[in-house]
Amino acid sequence: MPNPILPPVYRISLLTWIKKNLFSNWYNSLLTILSLLLLYWISSGLFHWSFTQAKWGVIGANLRLFFVGRYPIDLLWRTWLSLGIIITLGGLSWGILYCKIKLFNPFIISFFAVLAVVCSLLAIPISIQSSMILLGLLILLPISALGGQQIGQKLPHLGTWLGLIWLLTFFVLLWLLQGGLFLQTVRLDDLSGLILTLLTAIVSIILSFPFGVLLALGRQSDLLVIRWLSITYIELIRGLPLIGILFMAQVMLPLVLPMDVRVDRVIRAIAGLTLFSAAYLAENVRGGLQSIPKGQIEAAKALGLNPIFVLTFVVLPQALKAVIPAIVGQFISLFKDTSLLAIVGLVDLLGMSQSILANPKFIGRYAEVYLFIAAIYWVFCYSMSVASRKLEQKLTK
Repeated sequence: MPNPILPPVYRISLLTWIKKNLFSNWYNSLLTILSLLLLYWISSGLFHWSFTQAKWGVIGANLRLFFVGRYPIDLLWRTWLSLGIIITLGGLSWGILYCKIKLFNPFIISFFAVLAVVCSLLAIPISIQSSMILLGLLILLPISALGGQQIGQKLPHLGTWLGLIWLLTFFVLLWLLQGGLFLQTVRLDDLSGLILTLLTAIVSIILSFPFGVLLALGRQSDLLVIRWLSITYIELIRGLPLIGILFMAQVMLPLVLPMDVRVDRVIRAIAGLTLFSAAYLAENVRGGLQSIPKGQIEAAKALGLNPIFVLTFVVLPQALKAVIPAIVGQFISLFKDTSLLAIVGLVDLLGMSQSILANPKFIGRYAEVYLFIAAIYWVFCYSMSVASRKLEQKLTK
């Protein structure tokens, strides 16, 4: 077979690209200049405020409250151990998934170095010990990645089990943080700060996804009762605001339970978030189900597959792949909606910031605190976005 002729590769210089895209004509040149002036005005003002007027000491003084809230101080070793487990498993997953490519380049090494310096400096106001532990955990990540790369080369099929491993690890972390068995128990309602935000978001995402898929399938069911029950639930929940559902979960759920049954407020909040998110996920999944040609379903049935196998091996894999951006967008929205927990009496990340700002020492430090919280939310949301893009690229190969 003759070697295939590849299309020519065109390379243009930076100056040529700038001239073509930014200064192609007079009005593009004007818009470019005006945009640059606007960016300079905003960035210079922000830079001046950040280094001359802002008092970032409020962040360092309350860093423990932001992340672990009022978690018992004598049990903080559990949070460090949980973070170590997450970082180790994250590094192993990174190495296993990318076992055949070079993991580290100058950009990633520089990023780790800057991250290590910043995190260590932030942890110094808490204690030197915390700073050293955090630095050690950051060093553990690339070491785990290298170990995972070696494991991935020896066990190439291990990557398909990573989802199950992460799910089991979540229950281990939940047991470690909450206690039980031979560990001192910490009530769920006593969790606060970033721990509470992550707990409610992760559990709600895990529960709402299968519930939303079932609702989407129920809305397309041939059974009239199931279809109309699914439609009624979806349209009713989508017509209510989330804050109303959270208030109903906090106030009305105990009214329908027996008198001797008391559900933690965190569980009620998770129930409200799950019920709300499942309705929107159902519509996203239904869009993917409608994109599957009927010919594929008929062909699968002609091959002798029963309806469950047709749904499991033919319909759902294609439907879910088609709506990955919409599903991840709903997950990101759910993660940000956890900030409403502060309104119903739970001290999540936003609620903890309000408690800090109520301290007379930090009155008026709204910009610093809310910018720090916004950065935390952005890191987690952008991480989910990057993970979804990687998943799309992997599934389209």
